Amino acid sequence: MPKNDMTFRIEGEAGQGVESGGGGFALSVARSGLHVFGMQDYMSRIRGGHNYYQVRVAETPLYSHTAKVDVLMALLPGTVERHKEAVVPGGGIIYDEEFEVDEEDLKSRDIHPFPVPLFQIAEEAGAKIMANTACFGAAAGVTGFPFEFIASVIRDNFIKKGDKVIQANLQTAENAYQYAQENYSADFDYRLESVDAPQRMVINGNQAFCLGALLGGCRFMSAYPMTPSTGIIEWMAGHSHQYPIVTKHTEDELAAILMAIGANFAGVRGMCATSGGGFSLMVESLGLAGMTETPVVIVEAQRPGPSTGMPTRTEQGDLLFVIHASQGEFTRVVLAPGTIEECFHSGWRAFNLAEKYQCPVIVLSDNFMANSVRSIERADFHFEDVVIDRGRLLSREDLDKLDGEYLRYEFTEDGISPRALPGHPNAVFQACSDEHDQKGHFNDEDPENRTKMVQKRLRKLEGARDEMREPSLYGPDQADVTLVGWGSTYGALREVVDSLDGEANLLHFTDLWPLPVDKVLPHLEKAQRLVTVENNATGQFARLLRAYTGVAADQQISKFDGRPFSPEYILDRLE
Repeated sequence: MPKNDMTFRIEGEAGQGVESGGGGFALSVARSGLHVFGMQDYMSRIRGGHNYYQVRVAETPLYSHTAKVDVLMALLPGTVERHKEAVVPGGGIIYDEEFEVDEEDLKSRDIHPFPVPLFQIAEEAGAKIMANTACFGAAAGVTGFPFEFIASVIRDNFIKKGDKVIQANLQTAENAYQYAQENYSADFDYRLESVDAPQRMVINGNQAFCLGALLGGCRFMSAYPMTPSTGIIEWMAGHSHQYPIVTKHTEDELAAILMAIGANFAGVRGMCATSGGGFSLMVESLGLAGMTETPVVIVEAQRPGPSTGMPTRTEQGDLLFVIHASQGEFTRVVLAPGTIEECFHSGWRAFNLAEKYQCPVIVLSDNFMANSVRSIERADFHFEDVVIDRGRLLSREDLDKLDGEYLRYEFTEDGISPRALPGHPNAVFQACSDEHDQKGHFNDEDPENRTKMVQKRLRKLEGARDEMREPSLYGPDQADVTLVGWGSTYGALREVVDSLDGEANLLHFTDLWPLPVDKVLPHLEKAQRLVTVENNATGQFARLLRAYTGVAADQQISKFDGRPFSPEYILDRLE
């Protein structure tokens, strides 16, 4: 009997509460002590279209979704036909009893049909819009999941809407729960039971990054909303009444990055967030930060391109773009977290790296990483590891004691010049976009000065390279196959390694640029067979590895249909 190890999927159209209901169901399961991984799949239409939310449940930590579904919940007539191929033998489908469904076909596939009067139950309690609540009540009833956890989330989610709305949703969920339990539970093998476990957080990548940035001293956030990065400014704005954060919804992406650069120039740790299309507009200003050596953090949450692409889908197609973006050559750092924990740590590390090397730091995420939720222990964040390193920033006391002329862009051995904030009489300087001398004054005609300034700015790259973390190795030290991934592919690849039982390991990269070649080469040289896995068409990271290490992948597995990798997809394509 399958127990506490299953995947639920609810499908409907925009406006039917698929995302909110799915998120609530994930939270209720997490409150029961089980681990969850939640993934949403939605179309770019404002109204309409087929969306779904998938919740995977287990007693052990989860890092990815799966292509297999155990319990499907249908809020649209065509859902059963559309998604039945994903339902495993022995699984079940919950749908409204008025839908025309070929039950004999389902039974021939060893799928249990569970017709429930979902819309009638919701309407009798108050409104048909609560059919999503009825779905989750029925799912809990058919699996024997304790209703108290569903009820607790309903109370919390609707507390601002008043007791009448809370009671209507509770009645809807309970009536559907009882109907499914009485009619179907006895003949369904799956069971979902609570376990003793510490309270866990259910959080997505955007939220985890924000938490890390907040603890890392971020006090300013500017953005023009753009899926899938919008959750970052939403989180920051939503918590600005609790914490000292200023958020600015700008008129466009150009204003967003310029405001963030201005905040950092004035001494405030500031950031901006966008997607590939918005980052394209930020490129010239990225060069401004590079030339003026002003720290700034930019989150680039990827989605398919070019142009507007597929606004609500996922991809890893911007890697080489962000590494080489803007005119000229200058130091920048690129991080790509692959887990919720790494999103948190990238939040505070990005600001330290930006201020230490006085350069832009780009954090590459994607739609899958940004919006998928996972249950984790609070201790997994390791809050005690958070440090704030402001680099070579001169204090007012330092400037009071300054003997001699202040050189903002002083030539130094490591390329990092002493940084002063504007306003002190001993540190008056220019920060111009043209080439300049050590004082910051325009000097765009002197070839000797130009050469020395370019070399100075690029020397910081070597220092930053030393700080880049080596890739993590998951699985046995020696294996027949070494899977190579970066960013959000981590979870699916980790499960592939587990399923191959010692035949494969995973080399996962978070710090992508500057590539720490000396830390990477030993891993690549001992790999027997190297397989790179990327959500892009051209194998961008494989090309980067080959360019800087000389090591070519034996196989490349690519996916660029706008959907994330599942473990099954990778296993099917491993040669």
